Amino acid sequence: MEKIWFITGSSRGLGRSLTAAVLAKGDKVAATARNPAQLKDFEDQYPGQLLAIQLDVTNQEQINAAIKNTIQHFGRIDVLVNNAGFGITGAVEAFTNEQVSSQLDTNLRAPIAITRAVLPYMRKQRSGHILQISSIGGRVGSGGVSVYQAAKFGLSGFSEGLAQEVAPLGIKVIVIEPGGFRTDWAGDSMTYAKEIEGYEDTVGKRAEFFKSGDFVPLGDPDKAAKVMVDIVEHPQPPLHLILGSEGLVIVKASETAKMAELEKWAEVSRSTDHDEAENFFETEQGKAYLQLKK
Repeated sequence: MEKIWFITGSSRGLGRSLTAAVLAKGDKVAATARNPAQLKDFEDQYPGQLLAIQLDVTNQEQINAAIKNTIQHFGRIDVLVNNAGFGITGAVEAFTNEQVSSQLDTNLRAPIAITRAVLPYMRKQRSGHILQISSIGGRVGSGGVSVYQAAKFGLSGFSEGLAQEVAPLGIKVIVIEPGGFRTDWAGDSMTYAKEIEGYEDTVGKRAEFFKSGDFVPLGDPDKAAKVMVDIVEHPQPPLHLILGSEGLVIVKASETAKMAELEKWAEVSRSTDHDEAENFFETEQGKAYLQLKK
C-alpha cells in the first residue's frame, strides 16, 4: 500500500534526495520548504504525488496549517521525517544568543513541535513511522560544533523516550544518524560564529577545514535516501541507524572509550548509593525498575 510522507527541508540536501526516492517508489509526499518553488520540478515529474507546502519549521501556526493541509489533501500521514536543519561552527563563548536560539529552535524545538502535532493523527491510525534526522553528532561530541550537537543530543534523548511511549500504538521511531554526506551541510548551509583568540588549534582548524573545500564526505545522500525508504518497510526497524562508514568508525571508538571510562570509575559511582540500596537490583523491585527503564 502506498504511504503518505511528510518531509521537512525537502528542497535541498538529504531531504531532496529522500523526496526524490519516495516519489520514484510511487508513494506520495507532503514536501515542505521555505521556498516551495524549488520543488516545481518534482511537481511536474510526479503530478498528483507531491503537495508542496511553504513551511518555516520554527513557526507553530505554519506547522499546524501544514499538517492540517496534508491531512485534508491526502487523508493521513504515514511517515514523518524531521529533516530540516542547519549546522553552525564556532567556540561556545563566541556564539551570539541569537545563533544559539536559532540552532535550538530549528534543530530541536521544531522536530519536537512537529512530532507533537502529527502524533494525534498517528495515534488514531494506530500506525506510523517517525524518522528523526539527527547526526553522529548526536552521539559523539566534537569541538567547534557544540551548540549544533546540543540540539542533536537533545533530539536523540527525546526520541528514545518517545519510542517507548508510542510503541504500543503501532508507531515506530527511528533516529537517523548520518556521518559526513555529500550535501551542502558544511558548504552553503553552514554558518559560523565570530573568531576569537585562544581557539586557533581546535575550533579554528575545524572552521578552516570546512571553509577550505577540502572536506569531501564519504556518504552518498541518494544511497542514504534508499535506505530510509526501505527501513520503514522493515517489521522491526532499529531505534538508532547510523549511516556511513565514517559514522560507524567514530561511534564505535567513542562507545569503547565511554565503556572503559565507565568501568574505571564504577566503584566511585557505586560509592554514592545509600546503604539501603545494597543488592537492590537483585530484588523483585529492582528487577521491575530495570525493566521499566528498558
